[in-house]
Amino acid sequence: MNITGNFVGGKVCFSSSQETIPVYDPASGQEVRQLTQATAAEVAETIGVAHRAFDSWSATTPLRRARILFNFKMLLEQHADELAAIIVSEHGKVWSDAMGELTRGMEVVEFACGIPHLIKGEFSSDVGTGVDSYSLMQPLGVVAGITPFNFPAMVPMWMFPIALACGNSFVLKPPALAPTAAVRLAELLKQAGLPDGVFNVIHCSNEDAEQLYTDPRIAAVSFVGSSGVAEHIYTTASANGKRVQAFGAAKNHAIVMPDADPEATVNAIMGGAFGSAGERCMALPVVVAVGDATADNLVARLTPLIQALKVGPGCLRGSEENKMGPVVSDIHQKKVLGYIDKGVSEGASLLVDGRKSRPAGHENGYYVGGTLFDHVTPEMTIWREEIFGPVLGIVRMPDYASALALINSHEFGNGSAIFTSSGHTARQFVHDVQAGMVGVNVPVPVPMAFHSFGGWKRSVFGALNVHGPDGVRFYTRMKTATVRWPQGQQTTSEFSMPTLG
Repeated sequence: MNITGNFVGGKVCFSSSQETIPVYDPASGQEVRQLTQATAAEVAETIGVAHRAFDSWSATTPLRRARILFNFKMLLEQHADELAAIIVSEHGKVWSDAMGELTRGMEVVEFACGIPHLIKGEFSSDVGTGVDSYSLMQPLGVVAGITPFNFPAMVPMWMFPIALACGNSFVLKPPALAPTAAVRLAELLKQAGLPDGVFNVIHCSNEDAEQLYTDPRIAAVSFVGSSGVAEHIYTTASANGKRVQAFGAAKNHAIVMPDADPEATVNAIMGGAFGSAGERCMALPVVVAVGDATADNLVARLTPLIQALKVGPGCLRGSEENKMGPVVSDIHQKKVLGYIDKGVSEGASLLVDGRKSRPAGHENGYYVGGTLFDHVTPEMTIWREEIFGPVLGIVRMPDYASALALINSHEFGNGSAIFTSSGHTARQFVHDVQAGMVGVNVPVPVPMAFHSFGGWKRSVFGALNVHGPDGVRFYTRMKTATVRWPQGQQTTSEFSMPTLG
């Protein structure tokens, strides 16, 4: 049985404890490898390795850092099939979705390659007589990332390319359910020319991972996961003097107006709700239909499409590819199935039931078929809580104002969308909805790498978002110099606040 190791100081290594945990292929339910589990002391030493690597890496010129990232991008392209196969085998998503994840991650690498421009700071000459002022954007030190199972390659690449480009060293804790892609990324970074110790991957228990947001050698931490954990990490790390960006849960809604294009809207909803088996923080689990006629039309069109969803293992490609793979684990499968049971017991109308999805030859896999509820109301658990599975609910509202009020009443504000042919309505929605990312006739409005990703309300904790301009700001701190050279030196002492004019 293969063992996925840690990657520390430029090499793969295994825990001295010899403790491992199994990693399963969600499509078959079979164990595919073991995962080493570091001890608390080994986590501390990994932080030390990154700490010792920081000085020389931060002194490396931004242009040299960018060239290493250019090499890394080239290697990602060359090894895309290998990385996608790892993602499919541990997460379960279909092949094209795994390739899409890698593409979106590589876009952040491409953005980070522009670091000489992104951190060049500002300059003002003659702010006073013979006095110039300029700013520097300098790295923080050792930074940490704790990432979720649903995007085992993309979410780490939201973080570390920009962090490394800015001159920081990095410690990554990947998810135990899908750990191997992170180690392969580390190997490719080394092959690209990254010095040993600058990027490290450590697998450990959640308790031992607390060092990543309490150890004084860590300057900042990035997290993506549930809101409860995000809030805990934000509170704890902040109390320990760290900069924090912590992204939590979501319950994204899409309003469908009566004037929306029916076919385009339904196709968009299908991808938004059921892509990656609904295991996306930007998935679309709730459609708010304005008017009963709109809802009836949606239900009539969606029902046969959901019933016909081709569900099965993610390893097939091309015309043989399934539309949806399994969910990530047996525990998560039980959780999603429990939400469907809850929706039925609380009175929602179950129109398509995915609870008995068992693809032939893969009966032991962790499958949940596409599921559709109608007449979902705000009192129901399936409206309030993030299901993180292939379950779509239709909420009926009489008009735009009540639909908007429903969305804005939710505790989460990650993303939201509207489907309409009216530019006025769309513009009003973009301005009024309380969500950090908004789509107009776009079901999954994930920003490109050169913009920043982040939600509102309990979907995020911390002031700065991930990648884009916020990512650069998060991984640097600004220093401003005010400079007067010898010919302009003052000849008398001044004891009042300098005005320099």
